[in-house]
Amino acid sequence: MSDAASRPIDVMLANNNPLVLSAMSEIFERDPRFSLVATSATAEGFLGAIMRVPVKICVISWNLPVLGAAKLIEVLREQENPPRFVVYGDDGGEIPRLAMQAGAAGFASRSVEVEGLLETCIEVARGKMVFPFIDVRKMQRDPLQSLSRKEIVILEALAKGLSNRDLSKELQISANTVKFHLSNIYEKLSVKNRAQAIAFYYSSKTASD
Repeated sequence: MSDAASRPIDVMLANNNPLVLSAMSEIFERDPRFSLVATSATAEGFLGAIMRVPVKICVISWNLPVLGAAKLIEVLREQENPPRFVVYGDDGGEIPRLAMQAGAAGFASRSVEVEGLLETCIEVARGKMVFPFIDVRKMQRDPLQSLSRKEIVILEALAKGLSNRDLSKELQISANTVKFHLSNIYEKLSVKNRAQAIAFYYSSKTASD
């Protein structure tokens, strides 16, 4: 096992409920697979903390004051080597779908055992997307709207024929960050590769003209 694989996963937590935040903190602190870096009760406090100390996984509630989780995810995903987000909350409504559209990598329901949240974080840290069943038809009404500003820029550049190296130079981001954004674009557009993403982009442009 490599050092990277055996090293604890850096985690930061944000929840507007102090009791939930305290309980979650205790759970992550007890688990040797994780290293709890910081906690916050607000999106602004969380943003300030993660700008100082980057982490791999962020576990956040959806209704974080004042920015909200969606805006927080959008802001941080514009950074180089952004963290991966797990939204922790009730799964009875639209939150899982909205979290996926915002760019979260996973969703864990408060109704399941705590181990479910920990396992979701582990899978997300491995690069997987972890969500309950989501009616993707609702997302496919206009999938381009689910892309962040940076992802739209990358998709437009992709459509011009730019390679990953060209994208990295033009956008001044690392090659790994380019791959991360492309993976998210493919996931959101339900395509498998750059050719399908480009075809989707042009077909969407044609339909809107």
